[in-house]
Amino acid sequence: MYRGAFDVAWWPNILYTLKTFNFPKNLYTLTRSYFTDRTATLHTNSIQIERDITKGCPQGSCCGPGYWNIQFNSLLNLNYGKRTKAIAFADDLIIAVRAGNVQEAENFANIEMNKITNWARENKITFNEQKFNVMLATRRKREEITEVNVYLNSNKQLQQAKNIKYLGITTDTKLNFREHIISTTNKCTQLINTLAKSAKLNWGLKQEALNTIHKGAILPLLLYGAPVWVRAMEKNCNRTLYSRVQGVMNIKIAKAYCTTSNDALYILTGNAPVELKTEEAANLYRITKDRQNHLMAHETEHQDSTHPADTARITEQNETREHTIHIYTEGSKTEEAVGSGFAIYIQNKLTHQTNTNSTTGAQTIKQSRQ
Repeated sequence: MYRGAFDVAWWPNILYTLKTFNFPKNLYTLTRSYFTDRTATLHTNSIQIERDITKGCPQGSCCGPGYWNIQFNSLLNLNYGKRTKAIAFADDLIIAVRAGNVQEAENFANIEMNKITNWARENKITFNEQKFNVMLATRRKREEITEVNVYLNSNKQLQQAKNIKYLGITTDTKLNFREHIISTTNKCTQLINTLAKSAKLNWGLKQEALNTIHKGAILPLLLYGAPVWVRAMEKNCNRTLYSRVQGVMNIKIAKAYCTTSNDALYILTGNAPVELKTEEAANLYRITKDRQNHLMAHETEHQDSTHPADTARITEQNETREHTIHIYTEGSKTEEAVGSGFAIYIQNKLTHQTNTNSTTGAQTIKQSRQ
């Protein structure tokens, strides 16, 4: 996306952003010192070249990604339109624009790209147009224009694609994730075919090892991003592709013949069908997300409430006040046992009396009626 990515982070903008965020003075001074008098040295045979560095965040350092996020955060907080949403991970950016028709989508997208171009110019960052793609996604069945002309850096037209891969998930123009399922199954099939050389019917890896490979390598590949494309498994063609991949792996695990049915393989291997595992992964993500949202809302409510120490008040009782009920307790110890008892007086009359002997366990309760 960027030409140089982490290497183009402009230090003055990072320091300015730290001031805007009201960073503590000691952290700001430490950052400014970190960016001072930095050099890069190249050793080639007997030649040594040294240059001063004025930008960039060292990759692999502890603070490098943090400094990049500080600069990149200003791009995410641009004054985008209500129909636009910016999503970023590291240095990968995706701009999603929602519109009623193709012409509106093209106009809105060019407006947002113009804002991004101005931001890049102000922050001395250059975008690589070859890494940018534009895709029109719609589920409308009627025929309409599917080409959009979106420009970056004022005059560079972006290449239009039929599918876009972002963070390992392939999204197509119809949002049915068919391409993602096909690419995932092909990747798993190649892995299984490579594994087949050491997983023959009568020799090779044991069932325990193959089952571990299935749960640790094959299944994570199949379920990656399941909460996003779980609805695609409602179609029989997609379920067939995934079941076919799992069936081949189950044959290797069970040391069975190719004619063995999938239902029998599920019983022999103890592995649940992949469509059930997909729903399980999606439901687990949904439950976890709802729980996190609930905790965040709960924390927000407590932040707005008054601290208990500011509301509690200590009141002292009047010691001279007369009460109608008086309770007396007593404990005694002899050489043989330990005893205890209490007596309750109501309006100066004995109403209840209890004596307990710990040696015999006997308890005597006396009650006098008024």
